[in-house]
Amino acid sequence: MMVRTQITLESELQRRARSRAGELGVSLAEYVRRVVERDLASPKTKADVTYIFDLGSSGGSDIARNKRSMIAEAYASTRKTIRR
Repeated sequence: MMVRTQITLESELQRRARSRAGELGVSLAEYVRRVVERDLASPKTKADVTYIFDLGSSGGSDIARNKRSMIAEAYASTRKTIRR
């Protein structure tokens, strides 16, 4: 069963929505129904965050143990050599 609903849109938004509906070959009402239906659809399952772990090899580096020397090395590589 369909229920009639009235909405108010800013003129520019309404113009763009009508234009998009025309591109899709549907009425403004059908376009709004589709947008609302898509928004209210059941949420897609979220990706499991464990997939981002163990993606590659660290090459044997141990950042926790060597972070100070690694930061110092990176900093030193960006400094210009000053000659006197």
